[in-house]
Amino acid sequence: MSPTAVVVGVGPGLGMSIAHRFGREGYEVVLISRSEGRHAGYVAELAEAGVKARAFAVDVRDREVLLSTLDKIGPVDVVYYGPGATDLSEVPVEITSITSADAQEAMRWLYPAVDVVGHVLPGVVERGGGLLFAGGLSAVQPMPVLGALALTSAALRNYALTLNAALADKGVYAGTLTIGGVVERGDIHKMVESKPERFGELAGHTLDPDDIAETAWQMFVKRDRVEEVFSVL
Repeated sequence: MSPTAVVVGVGPGLGMSIAHRFGREGYEVVLISRSEGRHAGYVAELAEAGVKARAFAVDVRDREVLLSTLDKIGPVDVVYYGPGATDLSEVPVEITSITSADAQEAMRWLYPAVDVVGHVLPGVVERGGGLLFAGGLSAVQPMPVLGALALTSAALRNYALTLNAALADKGVYAGTLTIGGVVERGDIHKMVESKPERFGELAGHTLDPDDIAETAWQMFVKRDRVEEVFSVL
């Protein structure tokens, strides 16, 4: 049987690049996102590239549905966790103005990562697989404008690094992609590109998701570093 890679929070940018990269190595890819209407296109695109794929519509904040979906998928070898930590229509509250309620709401994007890992870990350990996470540059560089989202990024990064320390002697890799910039082809890229009067020009501030996915693959197979920072800011 082919190994299985689950892409949680797949979108047209980095998520699909991760799916293609692991698919090229013979992995069956399972896509998870809220955007059910996109799934047929994603699966068709991967099939055209010779990648076997399935897709499930899940909001990762719905724990019951998330875990039941993972049960349907069965044992996996690799999980990539990269849901966007906000809705595109929402503007974060600057860090000096956040409340504990804002922090709790932002952390709702961390809890599913813990749930996913806890659910798949026995199979990942058995297969000597891996766990990859994508987070923002605010995890390592102060970015007050992102408010409570910076707390989520920092917590997710620490979770990945600590998992790697805990699992390395069990033959399991955990790593994090720390991203500072607008990922090309993604939803944020499309939104920012469509509103230059609000966000300014993108030139010099974008990242190629295929390059990030290639680095993610190399991190997974070489297991020589736990983090890679991609920044054009």
